[in-house]
Formats: sequence, structure tokens, C-alpha cells
Amino acid sequence: MRNNDNYWWYITIKADSSQEDNLFSIADISGSIGTEMQELPDGALRLRVYYRSSEEIGAWRERLLAVMKVFPGVEVEDWGKIENQPWNVAVEEAFPPLPVGGRLVVLAPWHKGSEPAGRVALYVNPGSAFGTGYHESTQIALELLEKYIREGCVTADIGTGSGILTIGALKMGAKFAYARDIDPTVIEEARKNFELNELDPQQIDLKTGDLLKDFGHRADILTANILLDPLTTMLADVPAAIGGEGVAIFSGMLEREKPVFLSALAEAGMRPIEELAKGGWWGVAAKAQA
Repeated sequence: MRNNDNYWWYITIKADSSQEDNLFSIADISGSIGTEMQELPDGALRLRVYYRSSEEIGAWRERLLAVMKVFPGVEVEDWGKIENQPWNVAVEEAFPPLPVGGRLVVLAPWHKGSEPAGRVALYVNPGSAFGTGYHESTQIALELLEKYIREGCVTADIGTGSGILTIGALKMGAKFAYARDIDPTVIEEARKNFELNELDPQQIDLKTGDLLKDFGHRADILTANILLDPLTTMLADVPAAIGGEGVAIFSGMLEREKPVFLSALAEAGMRPIEELAKGGWWGVAAKAQA
């Protein structure tokens, strides 16, 4: 389906008042381009989540339902199409330039030309896939990447989504980047974001891939901004991918999931070297045990 600015898909989700942050996290992770919150008479919260029309509503529902598994107590109420609305104005206002860390700024393409001085600009189409930079888990990954990136290094981004971590790595000096995602539609969105940032395609190996299965390459820095289950699934394969000196950066987990992941990290023969938390989300940089 062609993207059509005259209509957008929506999915409405509902939960009790204690889950307000979770509702917004579900929207962000699933690739939403905007939301509207409503408080119901019984105190429950209803969030209408908007998505681009570039994909069928069924694909967006699958993404949203996958994310909802992490947040018990949230239910889908309805879904449909909003037609003939000037959503482009609301979307532009919802994604202002966002400074991240000490060197980076995330911008939607319509903000080109308004980059803050002294920051590296990462352009991403909001709603293209998970990883627009506006969610705390992506900011965690970018801040840790900023700290550990080295000029001329090789990176691997597993579950690349929008491709923002690959964009950041190359713009901060990496010489080559592997990018993998299990979803073929996401691969195309990542490619569009690479083109938007005028990256050299010869520096990027972008392919579909199931985590690190059949990866077969070595990277100085590996990033994975996904959810707890796939992160723990791939851990056993990480030491071979980064070697003894490489760094792996894991994000996409809630702070309450930290003990589970640290235990799995130790079982995989790895140790944490730095942790970072934002807004209830948590990430960690780690190395293989010597």
C-alpha cells in the first residue's frame, strides 16, 4: 500500500490508571507516529495510537500485540482508519529536534537545516520502525554507543529497526556496520533512513537475520535495542561476535527486568561494565569475561 497523507491507521488500547507510562511505551516501541490519551469515568485510561498507512493495519496490530506481552493488563479496544485529517501538522509538532547524550541530536527529516551547532545529526522518519530516538531505550543505547565508539571500528546492530544505531555509529566514526532485522519490511525502512542520512551503502551490510543465527562476523561494538526475551536468547552467541576486546550494548528492558538479564549475562560468560537507566527503562554495556 502506498503511504497516503490523507489517512492514518489507529489502534486503541486501554489499561488502568497505574499504567499510563506503559501505554505510551507500547505506542513508542510499536512504531507509533502519535497518540491521544483519554481518561474514562471509571478512572481507566484509553490511548488511541496512530500509525502510518504505508503498511496494512494487520502488520501494525502484530507489532503492537508483540510489545503488549511485556505489559500485562493492557488490552486492545478497537482499530480502524482516520481519513482526511491534517495529521502531518500534529506529527511535525510531536517530533521536535531531540538532543541525546553529549554529541548527538535526533531529527525528523522536516527539521533538516535546523540542527543545533556542535551536534551530530541523526535523521529518522518517525513511525518507520522501532528506534526513532524519542524512546528512552533508544536514548540509552545511543548514549552508551557514544561513550564506547572508536574511530575506525566495526559495529553490528541486531534488531536494527529504524537503523538509528547504525546511523549513529557511522556518523561517529565507525568504518563499517552490519545491520540485521528479522522483519523484511523493516529492512526497507532502515535503508530509507540510511539514504536520508546520505550514508555510503558500501559501509553497510544490511540484511534480514534472526538475531545472531548464521551471523558469522566479528564486530568491535554490538548493539541490540530489543526486548528481554530476544536479548537473553542471543546472549550465548555474543562473545563469539565481539571477541575478547569488543563491547556489547543491550537496551530495551525495563528496570525491573535487570536482575533477570544480569543473571543471564553471567551465564553467557559476560560481565557488565556500565549501566544506564531512563524513565523506568534500563540498558547495559558488557564485555566477555577474560
